[in-house]
Amino acid sequence: MIVAVRRWLAAAGSLLAALSVALSAYAMHAAAPAARERLLLAAAFGFGHGAALAALAPLAQRPGALCAQALLLAGVLLFAGSLVAAVLLSAPTVLAPYGGGLMILGWLLHGHDRWRG
Repeated sequence: MIVAVRRWLAAAGSLLAALSVALSAYAMHAAAPAARERLLLAAAFGFGHGAALAALAPLAQRPGALCAQALLLAGVLLFAGSLVAAVLLSAPTVLAPYGGGLMILGWLLHGHDRWRG
């Protein structure tokens, strides 16, 4: 079970990083200038957290580490997704703070898990 979750999180991280590269290319070459800042911020968070998931997921040994990584994934999807939806769909960014909170919680839980050894 843990092995399957690790593989899924690592694959999701890789996919997120790849989509973030594509999003940043879109932001720089096709998006309206007013939209660039939000799209590039979403891409930066997506790439950073995607790369972290791809690197950290295969190393997870305990359920707490997997929970931390799931929080990171959910958080970045809410945060970055909210920014992208604001640009593409004119949606409000009401989910961004929740995503940010989940990312903070995920990193704190990851630190706690690493502290335990």
